[in-house]
Amino acid sequence: MTEITVFQFLLFSLAVFRLTHLLLYDSITEFIRKGLYEYEQEVDEDGKEETVQIIAHKGWKKWFGELFSCHWCMGIWASILLWLGFSLLPSVFSVVIIILAAAGVAAVVESVVVRWLLY
Repeated sequence: MTEITVFQFLLFSLAVFRLTHLLLYDSITEFIRKGLYEYEQEVDEDGKEETVQIIAHKGWKKWFGELFSCHWCMGIWASILLWLGFSLLPSVFSVVIIILAAAGVAAVVESVVVRWLLY
């Protein structure tokens, strides 16, 4: 196994964080998630209508639907993807990891600034 520094591990972790968030929550990747779920309108206890996301009951749509609805699960697969990519194509994936890590830091800073401004 290749030894990595603490800095490299933190960079990789930030990249995994950002890739996971990108795949699960960002609107730019909604087209991926949209085909995995069915949506139903339900009325809650207060009489408000809300949209409920339903995962398929079997097959590949069930597997991917569960994957794309679990932050922890996607984090593992994002880690594997980035590590394999870096192991096979280090010159390409180094750039990808740095870009994702920088975007991850920007997301954390934005969250802190927004919270600080609101309180």
